Amino acid sequence: MAEPKRLFDLIPFQIENYPIKNCVSDKKEGQWISYSTEEVQSIIDKFGLGLLKLGVNPGDKLAIISPNRTEWNFVDLGILQVGGVDVPIYPNISVEEYEYILNDAEVKYVFVANLDLYQKIFSIKHKVKSLIDIYTFDKLEGKKHWKEILEIADESLRERLNQIKDSVKPDDLATIIYTSGTTGVQKGVMLSHNNILSNVNSIQQIMPINNSHRVISFLPICHIFERTAVYYYMRIGAAIYYAESIEKVGDNLKEVKPNYFTTVPRLLEKIYDKIMEKGRELKQPKQAIFGWAVNLANHFHPQGKTNLFYDVRLWAARKIVFSKWLEALGGEVKGIISGAAALQPRLGRIFTAAGVNIVEGYGLTETSPVITCNRLEDFYIGTVGYTIPDVQIKIAAETGEILTKGPNVMLGYYNKPEATKAAIDDEGWFHTGDIGVMVNDKYLKITDRLKEIFKTSGGKFITPLPIENKMKESLFIRNIIVIGENQKFCAALVVQEFDFIKKWCEKKSVKDYLEKGMTCTEAVKERIWKEIQHYNKRFSHIEQIKKFELVDKDWTVDSGELTPTLKLKRKVIMKNYAHLIDKIYSEPLTTN
Repeated sequence: MAEPKRLFDLIPFQIENYPIKNCVSDKKEGQWISYSTEEVQSIIDKFGLGLLKLGVNPGDKLAIISPNRTEWNFVDLGILQVGGVDVPIYPNISVEEYEYILNDAEVKYVFVANLDLYQKIFSIKHKVKSLIDIYTFDKLEGKKHWKEILEIADESLRERLNQIKDSVKPDDLATIIYTSGTTGVQKGVMLSHNNILSNVNSIQQIMPINNSHRVISFLPICHIFERTAVYYYMRIGAAIYYAESIEKVGDNLKEVKPNYFTTVPRLLEKIYDKIMEKGRELKQPKQAIFGWAVNLANHFHPQGKTNLFYDVRLWAARKIVFSKWLEALGGEVKGIISGAAALQPRLGRIFTAAGVNIVEGYGLTETSPVITCNRLEDFYIGTVGYTIPDVQIKIAAETGEILTKGPNVMLGYYNKPEATKAAIDDEGWFHTGDIGVMVNDKYLKITDRLKEIFKTSGGKFITPLPIENKMKESLFIRNIIVIGENQKFCAALVVQEFDFIKKWCEKKSVKDYLEKGMTCTEAVKERIWKEIQHYNKRFSHIEQIKKFELVDKDWTVDSGELTPTLKLKRKVIMKNYAHLIDKIYSEPLTTN
């Protein structure tokens, strides 16, 4: 068949060009269950026929709330091929957010993974007038199971299904994805089949993944970054395996032995921290060899000039030390694509030096998502690469904001024409809200979010993101938010790296941390202040953190302080810790 024009064309395209036995796989009751390309299409068709029997019409909105699993694909593509619009929603947001989204999108049916999600949606069903019913992926007593829709599939409706499929145009609305709300207001991003497929086709031209490769998926498929990646894997015939959970990714990597996967920086940071922790536990001389290899990797730069002596040492480090890092990732990883947040250049250097190429890309939900991306054969660490095919960018002269134009730019915000007009100008340029600069007139470097820049009482502008990213290189700092809007100086709230600090306290015989808690331990505060002072040297006097306070718990998605892609919800954090911020600025600044 011709190139896919609608998202539901991807599996028929795979059937014709490279059908495989393990098109999609997940783990059920401890066993990997795989579905062939033909089986996937058969299930999608039955589901589509069942939806028609149920009375679903083109344009109807249906929501999916579930972690990654094969049922997600079956329901997604089944909805799309009957002309429906799917509304993917994170499985870890609040009931109030579910209520808002379901009402705003006027959702008729909801598909949830498990009992917990069923109960949450059922509790608000009476508040969502459009909602007809809820189906589950897990089999639950007394609840409607998604396979009941397969069972009512009526073959007499096959011709109608084919007519509807033929009537769906590439520019028709395919999905409404609600943004994570870092600014506090959720907006439904409307993406067409062509928006997403244009991105899939562009990625195909720059990523060397093919139908001989295995990929593992563990980022939320409801996020456009992972969802587009999955469509891309379908387009090129790679075998897709869904990890059981974030907690079990390590085990699943060893089982699947993937060649490629996508990730977010925070997960790479966790992998790195675990590796470093094991390295510190080694006995001599192994610990010394480990430290030598890591130090060598810290000075790696693919664009920099090396000499034969360095190259020989790096080869030895890869054989002796870094080969074990590769084993932890399954042993056959060829490349990792990082997105959704800024990757610390230190991590990019170390993993690449270890023999695992990590390429960073950039985009937004509104751009389906990729705008720029480093290439595995052409990348610049510390940047997000250069534009993908058919996409343009430019930097606004006055503000430094990144503007973009291309077939990947959204149709608009659902029910929000004014917000759409504010985001896409009359010439078709989408205003990303991110600030960036060009490196070597080719590679894009993100420097901050336009809305996150603040001004001190002295009138100086502060861009917090580079400061926060640098501070998080410390082994003692898990997370940090830089504050100081309309204040005389910059300060910070710090989430300490609890596990590491506990071991540090044991090693240093800091006994009172168990009694008082680590936020009350002066030794810990002094050590973290030493770390902050070390990294402060990288910034101008006005950008340097002058005071800080430790918070007593981690910021998480569940606590509402991080978005599902692990970005800071600044307004929420500042509201939750207003008492600490008041303490910072009410007490006089002293010289430490």
